Amino acid sequence: MFGVIGSRILQAIPVLLVVGIIAFALFAYVGDPLASMLGQDYTEAQRAALIKQLGLDQPFFVQYGHFLWLALHGNFGNSYRLAQPVSSLIAERLPATLELAITASVLALVIGVPMGVYTGIHRNTPLSRLFMMLSLVGVSLPTFLLGILLILLFSVWLGWLPSFGRGPVVHLGGWWTTGFTSWTGLKSLILPSITLGLFQMTLIMRLVRAEMLEVLRTDYIKFARARGLTSRSIHFGHALKNTLVPVITIIGLQFGGIVGFSLVTETVFQWPGLGLLLVQSVAVADVPVMSAYLMLIALVFLLINLIVDLLYHAVDPRLRIGR
Repeated sequence: MFGVIGSRILQAIPVLLVVGIIAFALFAYVGDPLASMLGQDYTEAQRAALIKQLGLDQPFFVQYGHFLWLALHGNFGNSYRLAQPVSSLIAERLPATLELAITASVLALVIGVPMGVYTGIHRNTPLSRLFMMLSLVGVSLPTFLLGILLILLFSVWLGWLPSFGRGPVVHLGGWWTTGFTSWTGLKSLILPSITLGLFQMTLIMRLVRAEMLEVLRTDYIKFARARGLTSRSIHFGHALKNTLVPVITIIGLQFGGIVGFSLVTETVFQWPGLGLLLVQSVAVADVPVMSAYLMLIALVFLLINLIVDLLYHAVDPRLRIGR
């Protein structure tokens, strides 16, 4: 177990370095952040002074080395747009994104796995066909279109749920905020979490169904039936357990995707998370924020891959042989 953790940590170091240099190289020459910081009326002397103040007159690798040195100390510099420390902005927006991502993932898992098991066991029933038809809708609809349709139905026509924002939040500890403590906060979470989790739910359902259909045809399942085991024991004690390894992979990667690519949903619902912060930063070429965002997302994926590897060893005893 400790060997797996150590090897993954060693592999993470060069990955973060490569992601950092790619992110910095992509964003360092995109747009002109000075235009948004100086406004329309400025002199060349003011522009030159700001370039020197930000260190933009230095060679690329000097700028990257300075950025990397600060990042190692948890300091990503100041935002060009807001003139605030990037680490403070990320700490302020991260709880909203994680709260949305966790809610969407739980919905996808709690609904998608039972639907996949049911459609795998009862694949020719009308309800299974209805589930498969709905899964096609979930896979086919773009996220932004689904969000707009949900807003139109539940916010504009019915007036049941708010169409934007996070609602009132409560501060827990030094920096964490949550909307779970109020009914308004919970209602604000419903539409964006459904929008973000629907694709993951249909993907999990189809994967579980495909794995269940394959496992139910194996010899050890036939042997379990011949021994007289109950259908419940066969389906949930043997078949479902052997579908968990690929399902864990998809769930882990999809959670990272939800965290990293929730910007469309956050933009549609004006959810005050990291995705909305990135969209606002791209518009003004706020390089420190964009680079820090990509570094953070790379770290999230690395942590998720580590957790997935550990879950592999917990679920599949064959991986523990010889350790």
